[in-house]
Amino acid sequence: MKLTLVTDAWTPQVNGVVRTLVTTVEALKAAGHHVQTITPSQFRSVPCPTYPEIRLALTRWRKVARMIRKFEPDAIHIATEGPLGIAARRYCVRHKLPFTTAFHTRFPDYVSARTGLSPELFWSYLRWFHKPSRNILTATPRLAAELAMRGLPHTVLWSRGVDLSLFSPRHAPHPAYANLTRPIMLCVGRVAVEKNIETFLKAPVPGTKVVVGDGPALERLKRDYPQVTFLGALHGDELAAAYAGADVLAFPSLTDTFGLVMVEALASGVPVAGFPVPGPLDVIGEDGRGVVPGWIAPIGGVDPDFAQAISKALTCARADCQAYARHFSWDAAIAQFISALQPLPDPPLPHEEA
Repeated sequence: MKLTLVTDAWTPQVNGVVRTLVTTVEALKAAGHHVQTITPSQFRSVPCPTYPEIRLALTRWRKVARMIRKFEPDAIHIATEGPLGIAARRYCVRHKLPFTTAFHTRFPDYVSARTGLSPELFWSYLRWFHKPSRNILTATPRLAAELAMRGLPHTVLWSRGVDLSLFSPRHAPHPAYANLTRPIMLCVGRVAVEKNIETFLKAPVPGTKVVVGDGPALERLKRDYPQVTFLGALHGDELAAAYAGADVLAFPSLTDTFGLVMVEALASGVPVAGFPVPGPLDVIGEDGRGVVPGWIAPIGGVDPDFAQAISKALTCARADCQAYARHFSWDAAIAQFISALQPLPDPPLPHEEA
């Protein structure tokens, strides 16, 4: 298969969307598929306002169309709703070509958190963007139900996996943990207002709070919370060691569609604390006993009081957390992705006028 994947989110950005897409592309190539990635690195770009790590590509839609046409893919997947996604969507809609999209990010909630505007103002754009897609790939049934209520019923499940060869309890704790008071409560992710990290930092719980990640709110939080250990962005074995040495993962986000870091923490033997919202409910469940049929052991805590969620999570057995994470397979996720793709017609793709 030859696949064109168009995305405005790509390396060197560090977030769950990029990690999901990079892992998917690598797995597809390893399976013998040919993948064309159209990303901001191939164009002149400008930083996204309030989110400078994201580069907004500056290009005409016909250039994107020519790139797709030259590659002659068997299927087209548009991963994001930014400038490149719009360009690829325009080409497909203009020539009645089938394509798929994905709902990775609660874009309306993110914009609302940064601007104070109602998220409802931005849902009309998302409905416009995704409506002509043949399939909208979504990470959880709960998210699919929400999209259906908002006028986007044509969803298919595309779950997530975890690299069990990297994330496991076998790692020694990160050296920064050596003299920290336990329990060590770890928060991993982009340090930005939409991640609700400050709620975790304010939670009245004993022990040490550690934050791994970078972002626009980092310097302010360092200044306002000097008692918190900030380690910046970590990758590979260093990130795995940060997970493995922690006692609980704090996941205070109210806006994530899944939360890949939760599964990585569980694979490392670390229970998860979260709010009763989509994301935590889709991974650790309403009662903290997961969402896998037949599974009964607690692997985290969910509570409207975040301090209580942390307390519940700290009672979980690390071995149960690790065993539960084995249910999240990248092989299964890649199979779901492939089955959702829509084949293009056999005739050559249309050229664009100059």
